[in-house]
Amino acid sequence: MGKRLIPPEPADIQEVALREALEERYLAYALSTIMHRALPDARDGLKPVHRRILYGMRLLRLDPGTPFKKSAKIVGDVMGSFHPHGDQAIYDAMVRLAQDFSSRYPLVDGQGNFGNIDGDSAAAYRYTEARMTDVARLLLDGIDEDGVEFRANYDGQSKEPVVLPGGFPNLLANGAQGIAVGMATAIPPHNAAELCDAALHLIDKPDAKSRSLLKWIKGPDFPTGGIIVDSKESIAEAYTTGRGAFRTRAKWHQEEGARGTWVVVVTEIPWLVQKSRLIEKIAELLNDKKLPLVGDVRDESAEDIRVVIEPKSRTVDPELLMESLFKLTELESRIPLNLNVLVKGRIPKVLGLAECLREWLDHLRDVLLRRSNYRKAQIEHRLEVLGGYLIAYLNIDKVIKIIRNEDEPKPALMKAFNLTEIQADAILNMRLRSLRKLEEFEIRTEDKNLRSELKDINAILKSEVEQWKKVGEQVRKVRDMFGSKTPLGKRRTIFADAPEHDLAAIEEAFVEREPVTVVMSDKGWVRTLKGHVEDLSNLSFKTDDKLGFSFFAETTSKLLLFATNGRFYSLDVAKLPGGRGHGEPIRMFIDMEQDAAIVSLFVNTGGRKFLVASHEGQGFIVNEDDCVGTTRKGKQVLNVEVPNEARALATVKGDTVAVIGENRKMLIFPIDQVPEMARGRGVRLQKYKDGGLSDVTTFVAKEGLTWRDSAGREFSATMKELSEWRGNRADAGRLPIKGFPKSNKFGRGIE
Repeated sequence: MGKRLIPPEPADIQEVALREALEERYLAYALSTIMHRALPDARDGLKPVHRRILYGMRLLRLDPGTPFKKSAKIVGDVMGSFHPHGDQAIYDAMVRLAQDFSSRYPLVDGQGNFGNIDGDSAAAYRYTEARMTDVARLLLDGIDEDGVEFRANYDGQSKEPVVLPGGFPNLLANGAQGIAVGMATAIPPHNAAELCDAALHLIDKPDAKSRSLLKWIKGPDFPTGGIIVDSKESIAEAYTTGRGAFRTRAKWHQEEGARGTWVVVVTEIPWLVQKSRLIEKIAELLNDKKLPLVGDVRDESAEDIRVVIEPKSRTVDPELLMESLFKLTELESRIPLNLNVLVKGRIPKVLGLAECLREWLDHLRDVLLRRSNYRKAQIEHRLEVLGGYLIAYLNIDKVIKIIRNEDEPKPALMKAFNLTEIQADAILNMRLRSLRKLEEFEIRTEDKNLRSELKDINAILKSEVEQWKKVGEQVRKVRDMFGSKTPLGKRRTIFADAPEHDLAAIEEAFVEREPVTVVMSDKGWVRTLKGHVEDLSNLSFKTDDKLGFSFFAETTSKLLLFATNGRFYSLDVAKLPGGRGHGEPIRMFIDMEQDAAIVSLFVNTGGRKFLVASHEGQGFIVNEDDCVGTTRKGKQVLNVEVPNEARALATVKGDTVAVIGENRKMLIFPIDQVPEMARGRGVRLQKYKDGGLSDVTTFVAKEGLTWRDSAGREFSATMKELSEWRGNRADAGRLPIKGFPKSNKFGRGIE
């Protein structure tokens, strides 16, 4: 038998509370996601991956105008030196920076297949090449002059910039999208020239509010154009709070064809919408018969977008056709604004428009001060060296003699001519060929020029006014580079008011108008049958269920459902299930309480008046239009408290009311005794000792009262025959006329 091996006891086991450990680790993960992945820096508008891509390209000397280099080389260098994450993530970020339909001002100049607006992805990085654009060069300008702070890269082998000098308003000009932990950012692109104009106003008036900047910044400027149809007030609100959305529509025009025919041509689509998916969606809706005004759609795009939409017939209103497409497809898109950025690279915060530009301007000033101090140190060093050169030139023979004869020439030179260590080193490091250039005039000229430059730099460093003046000059140069006259700077997105249309006409435009029969079972299962079906005897229902309501309608019809809780619910016939099976419960389409039952279901035609009544015998007249609600929760009309409930609903047709109670007592009285209200408990219609109201109806006195029995047979009685039952509202009434149905129902339904 071999010896059993016993594992050694671990030397250091620490007990840690799971909750604390999870909180600590999750917080670390959340902070990492917020700081190093999802949110852009307010100063240069970049996330770390984009910043590292641009800095990596800078190190590869991929300036505008230089030869392109393989994307694989760029991705490899960035991944190896700065961004130890997936190569595909780096390449995808680089591709987006190169796409002129994703970025308003592309930072990468791509050669090869970098994807398209249809949503096709870019070619693999071994096939594409890239270099920087002028915008990227502006962002990096000054990085070699100590413009920004550097930190060690992930392995400590080299350095990377904490932020770029950012000589371009990139945060707002190109925008950003990102989802962090517990927060997100969504910044649409803007016009750079407008941003610069607003920034110049901020330099003059540092306390200016976001609303005042809207004189220059009208709204976003998307790379794909489009039309923003929001009100000025909602745009101002979004920019002031840093949160909102922009309703953006495709740009379209009508093209006339032969013999009065026409088509709609879409030339610009909303930002970040994939054209192929958009056309697929329109085709799907066409197949589902949800676009009755549209005949066909086809994509005739080449370099520019050209989506052709044919109408069903030439009589269709093009505005209405487009309105139906805007409502159902991404031809209209809500582009969110959430100005959540990292302030000073550390604090996530939602800023307003003015604060965003202020962060950029403050950063430009910081970079200016750092670059000025760097240049000042360079000049001071050079002036010191030039002083040494002048001494060497004036005493060249003695200098050469010391260098030839002394074992340690440096201290000897320093002692002989009272030189500093820097001056002595400069003289000793000087090449022999430079001796012929050491002319006193040249040294003195360079010295004079440098002292003049140093004076200017000192003036800038001492005066805040001069600093802002210099920042203003920098901003003006950017504005001129991307002015409204330049192809890249010209505004692409325009503004318009959304056209006003009849909402009912728009709703009808979404559904093909066809006749249907609405069937609802006693237990509330609803379905629609194609066509107007008279004979429903063959319809099957679930066990213990039977026919409740049935009536003719159209697919464009709206229904009203009156429930025992006194609420009216609105339904679209088009949304109800077809005739296969037993249908679906009506509660799938409305939020009706479980203890509520259906009193009546009918087509909403508008303009009618209803008499509504509760079990306790109270009621009033209500206009049909006051019964229509817009939400699934319905609209409270008849106020009832349990155990009381809504019991009856009748169309007001005539001048007289007939009401019958569960005690089989009937009462007839003039309708003008019942008030018209929009909501309430109503007035007493009939008085009961026990039981409550069973049914109510209205009729014209001259024509007499009609009722139907359970077999559908119709009976009538004249006012002369009904004289015994005539009285006033709130009377008790008396037992009904001979032959009245045992169900205590008039059987008239909604008319």
